[in-house]
Amino acid sequence: MLAKAIERDGQADRVAVEEPLEIRVGGEPLAVTMRTPGHDEELALGFLHGEGLLDADAPCSAGLSEDLAANVVEVDAKLRREPARRRFYTTSSCGVCGRGALDEVAVNSAPLPLGPVVARDLLATLPELLEQPGFAATGGLHATGLFDAAGTLLLAREDVGRHNAMDKVVGRALLDGWLPLHERVLCVSGRLSFELVQKAAVAGAPILVGVGAPTSLAVALADESGMTLCGFARRSGVNVYTGEARVGR
Repeated sequence: MLAKAIERDGQADRVAVEEPLEIRVGGEPLAVTMRTPGHDEELALGFLHGEGLLDADAPCSAGLSEDLAANVVEVDAKLRREPARRRFYTTSSCGVCGRGALDEVAVNSAPLPLGPVVARDLLATLPELLEQPGFAATGGLHATGLFDAAGTLLLAREDVGRHNAMDKVVGRALLDGWLPLHERVLCVSGRLSFELVQKAAVAGAPILVGVGAPTSLAVALADESGMTLCGFARRSGVNVYTGEARVGR
């Protein structure tokens, strides 16, 4: 459920839904995130993969608890390592906030391949191809889209949290056996944060495009990872911050 009907100034309106979700692994609580309900299994698996806790080729599954109102998703998977002795808590705006130390935000990604070379004009138009019915209805949702090198939209997800939308796409790709995303392009509807670059790198995506601006840490991490990072994508053009070798004429 992406939107909820409310009354505003005596008129009907629709707002984005935001509710907590608890992620459990082997019956043990691991993380709590504020998210828009829907595709919760994908969110849980994508989150765990982005944290470096799941192998792309290892068996895994996830399902909601029998009490749907409990907002709990159960993950059945063997983790690559024991998570830190704390419970993750992520808000809908930032999944890094509240962590005790920057060294806990380690990137567990292999070097990115050259991947596809995509024309600059095509990169600039990807946000227009990103399906966002929830945003159209509420104005309050972020989106992530997965594209092929020809600009065909393969998968899109929306969520009140930009990092959740990315996790849902990565989780779906994990379930469908598409990881790593070496020949794909990721596009996000907002600014380019450190965490989005981290998640894209762990998923193996060589190109990440955003409608908004990147942060300094996002640019530094993209450069270190060998990723092509593009911001301010509009039909009029796009800014290429790193990885220009993948950007064609």
